[in-house]
Amino acid sequence: MSNQIYGIRAILEAIHAEQPINKIFLQKGLGGELFKELETEIRKNGLSSSYVPIEKLNRLTKNNHQGAVANISPVAFHNFEDLVEKVLENDKTPFFLLLDQVSDVRNFGAIIRTAECCGVDAIIVPKNGTAPITDDTVKTSAGAAFNVPIAKVDHLKDALFYLQSSDIKIVAATEKGNDSIYDIDFNQPAAIIMGSEDKGISPSILNLVDHKAKLPLMGGIGSLNVSVACGVFLYEVVRQRMR
Repeated sequence: MSNQIYGIRAILEAIHAEQPINKIFLQKGLGGELFKELETEIRKNGLSSSYVPIEKLNRLTKNNHQGAVANISPVAFHNFEDLVEKVLENDKTPFFLLLDQVSDVRNFGAIIRTAECCGVDAIIVPKNGTAPITDDTVKTSAGAAFNVPIAKVDHLKDALFYLQSSDIKIVAATEKGNDSIYDIDFNQPAAIIMGSEDKGISPSILNLVDHKAKLPLMGGIGSLNVSVACGVFLYEVVRQRMR
């Protein structure tokens, strides 16, 4: 596996250097002062981690992992507030995309690719529950993952509140919506939220949005793949803004 580091001290140094860590795998039942220090740093920095058997770690690397292996993102993440402020300073009408726990790396990559083609200014995801950016993500995005700024936030709710306070209209893509996507005016600062593959957008997030919009479905299947649905939503914004 590429973009990987192993060993407790090496991972601690990566955390202190603010490297973009996707996930840390820790050996079940391991103790010791240094291992506990790593656990503390993981919690303090809100990093994703899992406790796994040593056999799992041995499969991840043939090297001396000391009970810890970390996957590093090939893409650096941006500070959320700094990124939003930078977008707002541009003359272009702001266009944000938020993903509520999209968990498949290829769906994530396909969404990033479409977002780049549609001129999305930034993608915002929660730290927990979101697919990591791996080599597969970058490949599926056709390299767009290097072009679209991506920010991770502790809680998507806080990101919504911040965007709304900056006069960004929040539109949720959901079959529970009363409005059609084609009835929403996107000729103003806007952010679209897409939900996870299995559960959609969480109810607590839906309660905060400005609009709930759905796509017309003419067949017998009740939903689209999230990356396909995202493409339709994003290109409706493009269509309106090109007029």
